[in-house]
Order: sequence, then structure tokens, then C-alpha cells
Amino acid sequence: MWLLWLMLFVGLPVAVANWEARERPLTAPRLAMAEARSMPRPHSPPPPVEPVEVYQLDRDQARAINAAIAFSHAPNPAARPFAFSGSQSDLARATDCLAAAQLYEAGDDAVGERAVAQVVLNRVRHPAFPKTVCGVVFQGQERATGCQFTFTCDGALARTYSQTAWGRAQGIAKQALSGKVFKPVGYATHYHTDWVVPYWSGSLDKVTAVGSHLFFRWKGWWGTPPAFRKPGETGEPLIAQIARLSTAHRNAPGAQTTAPPLLLAGGTVAELAAQPQQAIDDKGIPGIRVVLVAPGARSILVEMARDSAPDGWPAMARIFCAGRPECRIMGWRAGTGPTALPLTGDQMESMTFAYIHNAATGLQRGRWNCAQTPRSNPAECMVQRQPVAQAKADVADGLDGVRRKERFETVKIVPPPPVKVTPTVNP
Repeated sequence: MWLLWLMLFVGLPVAVANWEARERPLTAPRLAMAEARSMPRPHSPPPPVEPVEVYQLDRDQARAINAAIAFSHAPNPAARPFAFSGSQSDLARATDCLAAAQLYEAGDDAVGERAVAQVVLNRVRHPAFPKTVCGVVFQGQERATGCQFTFTCDGALARTYSQTAWGRAQGIAKQALSGKVFKPVGYATHYHTDWVVPYWSGSLDKVTAVGSHLFFRWKGWWGTPPAFRKPGETGEPLIAQIARLSTAHRNAPGAQTTAPPLLLAGGTVAELAAQPQQAIDDKGIPGIRVVLVAPGARSILVEMARDSAPDGWPAMARIFCAGRPECRIMGWRAGTGPTALPLTGDQMESMTFAYIHNAATGLQRGRWNCAQTPRSNPAECMVQRQPVAQAKADVADGLDGVRRKERFETVKIVPPPPVKVTPTVNP
């Protein structure tokens, strides 16, 4: 009898928890996912991707028609973070294709650029579209009209933005390719300005507006999160149209590079791989400054602004390490970073943050100097070395000139001077 009571006592909490989980009301994102999973995947292929063609309407007419199309009342969950898995050269090409789409579609507007970037990456993960970033951006570029992004076929690329604007666009692109999500547009795959009416606008769900742009997703299962599961492919194509903007596309067949390229001070990731000692670009990542790059470009030494949020440092590190097989970020507060290599023990001890990335093993790990930045989870703290001042005074086995070798510390061991030993005579 006591065994029966024990079984009831142990099983009751589990049963109650299961009942509470079933009875707990679903939030909008969880409801959207639950409904999407319950919907059968259609046997038909994904919807066709039609060229962008618009009705011939003046602006006032177009705005009136767009205003009459109601926003969808269905949940609009945020997209999953995008994880770029290609090589360094692929990443350099993808970054500049995405930056070009942002800048020429939204102008030098950070919010609009983030929205455009999210739509492009949503398309990369949807089976209806090409599976590379550059393939999505320049889909249909061979057409005189009707390309997917109008800047690729209407001559807009002849316009030149400032180097500062191009740098901001590259920074936003790097962040998006490293997992930063622009939540408002959800899983939208289409958008247009409110002064035009494309033929497809009435057949899709209108999910949100960002500035003067309206964002849409496909109706039914093909617009739900489970439809966005196809991984991207490696092998970003070379795009001749942006060769004058990007050295990553400079070798594209038919590339025109007569105009000076709009590049950031650090160049592209591919260039940095060829010249490991060159400083890596840190623009587009507020509060971060690269101070040194170790030989081989595996270790990147940076300074973080004193008002930057410690919780945001891992995201910064992922941007720098994206596309690299191995990468290590070593960070100090502004004004305290090293000025030369190799590092001293004091410099290692004063490090504020460290991050290690290994693409082969999937390792992505950040550690904080908890003496400077306390963390609630002790596992996130660096292992602190013995203070250098104490180490210098700590003599090994009583031998003058010899001290213990500390981790991360280059120690020069000086042998003691020869000692003349006088034999002792017992009385």
C-alpha cells in the first residue's frame, strides 16, 4: 500500500504540470507556431515569384488603394536569427550584396535598411527563392524591368552614396548576417512603397508598415515559420554590377571598376584574410574600436566604449568572427587596450571580455572579467590569474632570480649565480 501512495505522490506533480501546460493560454507567437504546425504542408510547390510590376496609378490613387487593404490580424512572430555559414569570401560578397540592397532600396536610413535586410534573409530561407544572399538580391537583374529589387535593373546603381553611408549599410548587413533580427517585419518576403501598387499586393497578407514601405507575406502555410527552414547555400556569386562598390566582387566577369570603390578603412573580410596584419573594419558596430590584429588574424584585440552594455559584447564578437573558421576576440575598456604584441601579464589580467569561436566544433563562448563586470552566472566569468605583482615576489623554491611560470605569462628564467660550497667538517 505504501508503494502505491509513493507512486501517486511522485506522479501527481507531473500530471499537474502537464495539465497546466495544456490549459495555459498560448501567447501570439506560440499560437502562430502551433497553428502552423497543425496546418498540413501543401503538396504543391512554393508560390511562383513574379516579376515586380505595378499598376499605372498616380501617387494619390496608389495611396488610397494601399490604405484600403487591411493589415492582417494573424500573429506576426519575429524571424529566427540568421546564421551565415559560408566562407570568408562568401561572407564578404554577401555583406556587400545585402548592403547594396539596403542602401539603394531604403536610402541612408538605418531602420529602413534593417527592414530590407530582414526581407532578403527571409527569402534566402524560403524554398521559393534563390539560396544565396546575392542570388536573392539580384534575382531577375537580367530583365530591363520586372526584377525583384528595382535598383538592380532601373539604373539606380549609377548613383553614388557617400563612403559614410556605404559604411553604415555594411555594418547593418554584417549584424543581420550574424543573427540580429528586425522583429517588426516578421517573416515578410515582399514590400513596396505606399505610392505604388504591385499586381501581387492584394493576394498577400499585409503585416506591417515601416516608414513609407508596406510589408507582406504569403497567405497560408507558405507564409508561416515552418516554411522558412531551407538552409542557405555556400558559393555566393560574383555580381559585376556592384564591382565598383565592392572589392569582393571586383573579379566578376564584365565588372566595371573605373569609379573609386566605396570601402571602409579595413577593407573586406577576404582582403583581411590575405593581409592578416591589417586592421579589421569596426564601423557599423557602435562603441567598438579595433586596436590590434594578431598574426594570422585569429585574435582580434578591441576596445569597448565605457558606456557600452556588457550584454551586447557577444553579439559584437559574432559580427567580427562570422565567416572565420577560428576567431578570438579580446576586449578592454576604452583607453586601456594594448598598443603592441606580445601581451604582458598585466594586460591579460586587465582584459574585460573574451570570446572564442570555432566553426568546426560550433563553439561560441563569451567570458567576462567579473572583477570589473559582475555576472549573475559564475560560469560566465574568466578564470583570474594570480596578480603579477604577487607573482614577481613569489620565488620558486627559494632560488633568487627564479619565479613560478604563470599562465598567459612569458617568463624569463634567470639561472642563479654559481655558489661556492665550503665543505663542513664535523667536530
